Amino acid sequence: MLRDLGDFQGARAAFERALAIDDAVYGPDHPTVARDVNNLGSVLQDLGDLAGARAAIERALAIWQAVYGDEHPQVATAHNNLGGVLQDLGDLEGARERYERALAIMEKAYGADHPNVATAVSNLGSVLQDLGDLEGARERYERALAIDEKAYGPEHPEVATDVSNLGSLLQELGQKEEACRCFERALAIRLKFLGEDHPDTKLVRTKLEALDESG
Repeated sequence: MLRDLGDFQGARAAFERALAIDDAVYGPDHPTVARDVNNLGSVLQDLGDLAGARAAIERALAIWQAVYGDEHPQVATAHNNLGGVLQDLGDLEGARERYERALAIMEKAYGADHPNVATAVSNLGSVLQDLGDLEGARERYERALAIDEKAYGPEHPEVATDVSNLGSLLQELGQKEEACRCFERALAIRLKFLGEDHPDTKLVRTKLEALDESG
């Protein structure tokens, strides 16, 4: 909850406390410890500690693989999160490989239209965009949006993320009017659910203002 509210330091403290308790109770190789380590890794990524995030998520992945095998949804979650760290580190091909692995596991576990699948699809779109495959990225963003709209309805924070991602891609493709509509829709949803001061709200507002300034 603190992480969703943008209080990353508060979230880190909570995750570290949970990890300390579970590690003492269950030992270092328990799947609950992996959950805590994975959560800690995600907030370390938010805070810019990419080396710490990578180490934490790789530890979670190793525990879950040992306990569940290679095809479990928790393993997919770790692949997905590790892909995000690798993407931030500039290892785009490594990130793509992780996202594709996560997507394959999630589609097998949940089917093609599950929100967890949408997350993996959207992340794959993001790294394809970074790699310059704009049409491939657009296809993934639109698929993720369709899944999340069906699952959550048209005014959900996950939908806002999908729409914002699509807007950035459309802007890069030179389709400014379509991009503007996406950013405006994403901003309205985030204002409704997250408020004016949340980092995600500020981010999409910045994107919209930059687009307006560019004409």
